Amino acid sequence: MIAVHEAVLLRRRQNKQRDLKAYTASGGLTALAKAHSIGPEETVRILTDSGLVGRGGAAFPAGRKWESVRTAADPTRYVVLNTDESEPGTFKDRVMIESDPFMVLEGLLIACYAVSASCAYIYVRGEYGGIAELLERSLDELRRAGHLDGIAPGGRPLPVEVRHGGGAYICGEETALFRSIEGYRGEPMAKPPFPTVAGLFRKPTVVNNVETMANVPDIIAFGAKTLRSRGTERSPGTKLFSVSGHVARPDTYEVPFGTPLKELLELAGARADDLQAVLLGGAAGTFVFPKDFDLALSYEGVAERKATLGSGAVIAFDRQTNLWQVAERLGRFFAHESCGQCVPCRVGTRRQHEMLETLANGHGRGDERSLLLRLSQVMTDASICGLGQTAATAVRSLMDAESAGLLAH
Repeated sequence: MIAVHEAVLLRRRQNKQRDLKAYTASGGLTALAKAHSIGPEETVRILTDSGLVGRGGAAFPAGRKWESVRTAADPTRYVVLNTDESEPGTFKDRVMIESDPFMVLEGLLIACYAVSASCAYIYVRGEYGGIAELLERSLDELRRAGHLDGIAPGGRPLPVEVRHGGGAYICGEETALFRSIEGYRGEPMAKPPFPTVAGLFRKPTVVNNVETMANVPDIIAFGAKTLRSRGTERSPGTKLFSVSGHVARPDTYEVPFGTPLKELLELAGARADDLQAVLLGGAAGTFVFPKDFDLALSYEGVAERKATLGSGAVIAFDRQTNLWQVAERLGRFFAHESCGQCVPCRVGTRRQHEMLETLANGHGRGDERSLLLRLSQVMTDASICGLGQTAATAVRSLMDAESAGLLAH
């Protein structure tokens, strides 16, 4: 029997609550009011105690990030909402905004108040034109109703700008995103310094993705324990997963951390016995095979199996799929999306794609696999940012599976 989980982040999804009055009537904006009453320090403490970590893939503690910016010596600070959802197979943030834009924006306003931000930016994926328009309309409603007043330092109204990306995958990386907002080519910057010290315009910056911000209002309104009432001790709360591929009901699903992968697949109408593999975490993720479909979808659960949750993408492949052809498509994607700033990624992703193309067509000389392993190590060790560092992650997991005899082709 398939377990049915209570929706938390997506509880307003059926009604698509895009009206400010309806959102307020259902309890919206009480968290923002509470933050104003308890002050920035207590707001950040509650968030820290909740154990919320970033839902974009890095899983960095949100409270620690906010506290670093709140206590920064530089009085000019920024908050950036990362809506550049460019990971293949990932669409949860789009669904979240379409369902409940005010919940996301309330989280953003709380973050700005908590760190005394001078300005906020919402960076939206270039292909998400409708989402950008929805956010603009929702911001206008909040602005006219006075909810942006008293948030910026000195009690000033908070300036919030929506910026459109150019469709570059690399701009999902936080420092490349900053460069794009600043008007430059989207290229990652070396770290340290980290964004909490020198981020956007080289000022202390909080950057969180949509799902992370959507968790904030309930945590502040109901206390730190509300997140810890679901999930696991080390991964509290629920997680949004974008499930696609060979499933009967591709969609965004919300389940508590710790839910078995097999159960999530069943929710999407897939029988585990009919599947050859699942790509968990998107293009930069890992292939998971039926023997591991019992893994718990939590940060500690996937780490035990040397997998990753990434951005929450779950792509299922049936037994008729040639996974080397899938890997070739992934290799083509990374070669196309590399910004070209560093040689290990610029050259490495192209050479990787060439070898994967040969393997996918069944014309390998026999040494491509060993070359791929050596190349993947170079890209992982020497690339500047996560694109090059993870461009071969799925390929390595596929080679391991091939050695173990887990591939159908």
